[in-house]
Amino acid sequence: MNLIELRIRYNLQPLAALTSPLISSKLQPAAVLIAFTQVKNETHLILTQRPSHLRHHPGQISFPGGKVENSDSSHIATALREAEEEIALPISNVEVLGQYPKYKTFTGFEITPVFGIVKNDFEPILDPGEVAEYFTIPLKFLLKTANRKQYLYRRNGIDYPIYFIPYKHHVIWGATAAIIEHLCKQLSQ
Repeated sequence: MNLIELRIRYNLQPLAALTSPLISSKLQPAAVLIAFTQVKNETHLILTQRPSHLRHHPGQISFPGGKVENSDSSHIATALREAEEEIALPISNVEVLGQYPKYKTFTGFEITPVFGIVKNDFEPILDPGEVAEYFTIPLKFLLKTANRKQYLYRRNGIDYPIYFIPYKHHVIWGATAAIIEHLCKQLSQ
């Protein structure tokens, strides 16, 4: 275990509440896996790009995850199941660290972020119906404040923070960027 992993374990206790901008009245429960993995002895987060044909958030960068199914025993079970379905990350290969409180979006979702460490390397196999691209991003890159951009979005006379993270040919934004922003602030305390 490296120093960043020790920091992650320490700083995720206790988990601070997430705040979200514009909240819809009827929300679909969902869960995502914020998976920490090692790439050349450096801690990275696993991210995916959604295919452009999807109904919700086409082409956006996201964490592996999705809607809660009736057969899921918990939000943790949802996040792990979805990661296995989307990128072939075996459930047994994830050490779950915990979860943030639910993040409510203005697009109609109530997302539970679940944190876990990928115990061993694995070969990602993408479900083309759900994932167009798999990539990792160094946690060290994300922790640099200059790499995370915040803009204000005005709606009905109220300013809401919207986060963007440019990385290589990707732009991470929306709920994914907001969750990363919250995580980075917590790890930097």
